[in-house]
Amino acid sequence: MRWVYLAPHLDDAVLSCGGLIYEQAKQGTPVAVWTLMSGYPWNRRLSDFAAGIHAEWGTGGAWRTVFIRRQEDRRAARLLGAQVQHFHFLDMIYRRSKTGEVLYPKDVFVERHPADRDLPERLAATLRSALRLDDVIVCPLAIGGHLDHVLVREAVEKLRRPLWYYADVPYVLQHPQALTPATRGLVSILFPIFQAGLQAWISGVLAYASQISSLFGDSEKAQEAIRSYWAVETGLRLWRPG
Repeated sequence: MRWVYLAPHLDDAVLSCGGLIYEQAKQGTPVAVWTLMSGYPWNRRLSDFAAGIHAEWGTGGAWRTVFIRRQEDRRAARLLGAQVQHFHFLDMIYRRSKTGEVLYPKDVFVERHPADRDLPERLAATLRSALRLDDVIVCPLAIGGHLDHVLVREAVEKLRRPLWYYADVPYVLQHPQALTPATRGLVSILFPIFQAGLQAWISGVLAYASQISSLFGDSEKAQEAIRSYWAVETGLRLWRPG
């Protein structure tokens, strides 16, 4: 059986589950990281909001940024022993209406724009055609409320297939109190992660060089955040319906 970790963006699965991905791959389990919102923007003109984010990342224009982030994702996956697949849907900071209106001009923790009403169904249709019958699917809990995470979870649940859920890093670190309500009604299993897995997880996280400052502040803080998260139980919990 292949384990498929679904990520809204080019870093979410490795940030949240990198150590477990490494441990599974090391044991010979086929593991794939699929990023849904990793498409190249058809409109290269950035909104002020997106331009500010790019300035923080230091990545340049829209196409160059997606290219850089895809390369980072491939590098992280190689370190962990996983395969990657990048889908064509756009990150919300690039999405526009058919008339060119920026859908999300100020924030990512917002309600969905009416133009995104059918996006979960389109995501689900794409996943239906790509997944195998025996794939094990792991998707975000959407802790923190980032809209793209919410939409991906909604899409995956439309598949009506058995699911595992992961806690979204770094949002679960920033809002630990959100974990209990987010997992109510679910049961968890702790997967052990050994020292080699922890080091691979950290290396995978650091492969996303463009994202480190905005997510953690710097590389030392990123390493400490992952170590501290792992050290609570020296492993990683995933959740599924009881």
